Amino acid sequence: MQPEAQAILWFAGRLLLGGLFVVAGVRHFFILAPVTQAIAARGVPAARLVLLSGTAFEIVAGLALIFGFRPAWAALGLAAFTIAASVLLLNFWDMEEPARANATGTWQSNLAIIGGLLVTAAHSL
Repeated sequence: MQPEAQAILWFAGRLLLGGLFVVAGVRHFFILAPVTQAIAARGVPAARLVLLSGTAFEIVAGLALIFGFRPAWAALGLAAFTIAASVLLLNFWDMEEPARANATGTWQSNLAIIGGLLVTAAHSL
């Protein structure tokens, strides 16, 4: 593959993965109350602070991934973030249908995103 094409694909992949987290983080600022309530309902203390801290991390790490600033660390951090958020908020094992099916589908998508982040981290090391 041509180096230019490889560079374009590398940037496009980082843009899509990082952009997903930046957009999600920005979106949280518009839905603070319901997401804070969901986190609090899981028994997390200081739910609003946890949400705001996680959102800030999500945006900063997403931007780092997009711009290629320590992409391996950004990708690994976002993978850990995605795992934690999935366990915390997508507890399909405690849900009834149809919420269970929706949460399971989101888990599957998150696993694919985590896979992409791990590939990105491996490529960046």
